[in-house]
Amino acid sequence: MKRRILLVDDELAILLTLRAILDMNGFEVDTAASAKEAQAKLKDGVYEMVITDMRMENETSGYDVIRTARQQPYDPATALLTAYPSLGNEWKSKGAQSLLVKPVNTPELLRQLEALLITHQDQKMLAHKNGVKKAAIAETAKVERQASVKRAE
Repeated sequence: MKRRILLVDDELAILLTLRAILDMNGFEVDTAASAKEAQAKLKDGVYEMVITDMRMENETSGYDVIRTARQQPYDPATALLTAYPSLGNEWKSKGAQSLLVKPVNTPELLRQLEALLITHQDQKMLAHKNGVKKAAIAETAKVERQASVKRAE
């Protein structure tokens, strides 16, 4: 089954080139040419990863896309694509998990995307396991409290 990616960039040449590269390497790619279009697609679809350009309608449009992606219940991996790598670490605090600097060669791009997908999936599994463990602990404590109350009666 192909992994589904939302690719967001206002430069048509970059959008089409990256889409072709990702398609050829086994990804199902949906595209958006603006942050507004991407936000609508994120709410209507389900993606394993979102890759967004930083500067589109304004200097920080990419952060809007990342924020919307992070709010989705399916929790996609997020990467910020930029030709301006002087962002410091601000991108991390805005919810992006990876920074991809354009231009990037194909093997390096694919390596970074695979690493991000694996890391993100591991984090989701760990969060799920911790959630299940917490729920089990809470249920055990509840049963113990109920048993204690019954013994006291």
